[in-house]
Amino acid sequence: MRIHFKTDYEQDVRLFEDNITMAKYGLLVLLAIAAPFLLDEYFLGELTHVLIWALAGMGLMVLAGHTGQVSLGHGAFLACGAYMQVILLEAGLPFLLALPLAGLFAGVVGAIVAIPALKMSGIYLAIATMAFGIMSEDIIILLEHWTGGVEGVLAPTIMIFGFEVDRWGNPYLFYWLVLVVVILATLGYRNLLRSPTGRAFTAIRDSEVSARAMGVNVARYKTLAFGISCFFTGLAGALLGHFLTAFNYEAFLILISIQMLLMVVVGGLGSIHGAFFGAIVVGFLPLVITIVREQITALTGAGNYSIPGLETGIFAMILIAFIIIEPMGIYGRWLKIRTWWELFPLARKDMFRRQKSYLKTERMR
Repeated sequence: MRIHFKTDYEQDVRLFEDNITMAKYGLLVLLAIAAPFLLDEYFLGELTHVLIWALAGMGLMVLAGHTGQVSLGHGAFLACGAYMQVILLEAGLPFLLALPLAGLFAGVVGAIVAIPALKMSGIYLAIATMAFGIMSEDIIILLEHWTGGVEGVLAPTIMIFGFEVDRWGNPYLFYWLVLVVVILATLGYRNLLRSPTGRAFTAIRDSEVSARAMGVNVARYKTLAFGISCFFTGLAGALLGHFLTAFNYEAFLILISIQMLLMVVVGGLGSIHGAFFGAIVVGFLPLVITIVREQITALTGAGNYSIPGLETGIFAMILIAFIIIEPMGIYGRWLKIRTWWELFPLARKDMFRRQKSYLKTERMR
């Protein structure tokens, strides 16, 4: 078990708690960079999809995991980023400028939506954001001149410094592009949590009454959290548009918003790791189901068949299992296992007993 003896504030807010942790993440990044040399194009495409989902999960994690505001309409902000990316590229803007502007557009739309929506909380906020997500499907169809309506749009080819980056033509370059964006977003997210703004988000999540008593402008920080969350989600939507190549409103239905929320819950609310763990589950679950189905078909000799809704049903059972057994998600379970081994043989059986997560002041709301 490592003990960190901190003697000044700089040690408390450093990016990595020690050099060992920094080395671990460095090795993980090197492994991710080397992935195109270790995987074929199919699995590399699946890994790229997982990274895009992780970026979207980080966006929702800012809002749900670190500010405590539940949103069921984040699929609409994926659409904002995807369609604005296509519009900007067709207007002649370079990709390196169009990508952040697409994310910024989604962030501004999110902040505008947040102004009336964040006057509500809990289940009412979730219903309000879900209504916006459903309404966005009709808005996309009505704005046919820019969105292509029902037919959809085709994402232009990415050009960076004269190099053509295409999801199908050159999947290796596209993977590295997505990896760079995800790494930069992760570093930005981590630094946000270390800042006074991130600490204000956490204070609002733990207790709005206590945060307001300490001088935190709750309404302003909620709106800011919604804008930052939608900015990350917009970046993911822009990359998802290039990943899909051609898309329409059906790529951003309300089920995508629900899937995003389930993803961060399964991964572990309140941690960057949870966004990645949840993305791995969402991204690789269809692949695992396909592989298991093929193995069963090969062993039994039965015909290859598919069960409608099988993927959704399995994901729902996984979610129910985590809510009952481990509400802190995959990352929460990993922390408990690591702590148990570090304290072994002094670990107590009831050391992880669940505690009530609300204050008495919150019960009156």
